[in-house]
Amino acid sequence: MTMLPARRFLPSLSLLTAFEAAARTGSVTAAARELDLTQSAVSRQIKALEDQLGVALFLRERQTIRLTIAGDSYAREIREALRRISSASLNLRANPLGGTLNLAILPTFGARWLAPRLGRFLAVNPGITINLVTRIAPFDFRLDSIDAAIHFGDAVWPGADLTLLMQEETLPACSPDFKRVHALETPEDLLGVPLLHLTTRPDAWERWFRQADVSFGSLHGMLFDQFATASQAAIGGLGTALLPTFLIEDELKRGELVPAIDRRMTSSQRYYLAMPKERASYPPLVAFRAWMLDEVALMRDPGR
Repeated sequence: MTMLPARRFLPSLSLLTAFEAAARTGSVTAAARELDLTQSAVSRQIKALEDQLGVALFLRERQTIRLTIAGDSYAREIREALRRISSASLNLRANPLGGTLNLAILPTFGARWLAPRLGRFLAVNPGITINLVTRIAPFDFRLDSIDAAIHFGDAVWPGADLTLLMQEETLPACSPDFKRVHALETPEDLLGVPLLHLTTRPDAWERWFRQADVSFGSLHGMLFDQFATASQAAIGGLGTALLPTFLIEDELKRGELVPAIDRRMTSSQRYYLAMPKERASYPPLVAFRAWMLDEVALMRDPGR
């Protein structure tokens, strides 16, 4: 367990809120109005904070104040710290038993796969509140108030335990009209049409063509940072996209997308649930992990 710093480095909340309000509004008067205090009280609190830290936080010019360079940097960090304290307090008030789970999700995975299923989790775990935030890349759990994250990639996340969820199978998909106009029948045919690329899978098309034993040169095309926009571009007839089959099931059923070539590729990377080691026994996270594994098993075998 990490020890808290000495009390002399932990200013009181009243001093910090007075400083943050003045820093944000640029005015002691506005800060006093916001905090329902007198101007002199806010000024005294700011001066007490400067004395405690031994650093000037504001430049005082007649009746105005302006942050020093040190004060500006400090204000940014204090504002985030106060936000996190407020968020933690609201979460605790919403669920006094401490059943809040802050989960970082990948945008399309969260919208297409996780969100539609979350109702089933909440139905069997009514005391748990889930908060979802988007994170594209791995982060340091020690610096963020996140309990767990959905991770796609290799089984690497420093300081975290990873639970394997599923593999990813991708399929070249396009609109029915696009396939008809370009008469797509063989893997080689895709070399002559626009290919839609994902920035998070920069070598996906190269690997697909190699698996299909197709020789190729440079593969150019539009770039997208999310599956959702790439799939919409494919539906709109802009090209063929290499998309995860489990994320486009509805589009395939509706006929908005069809296999450009019905040749699927299993990615070498996987989906994982990542969690900091010290949170592994947190009851809401234990329940969520078990539920996720059940949902993945149900997806593989709907009849079980």
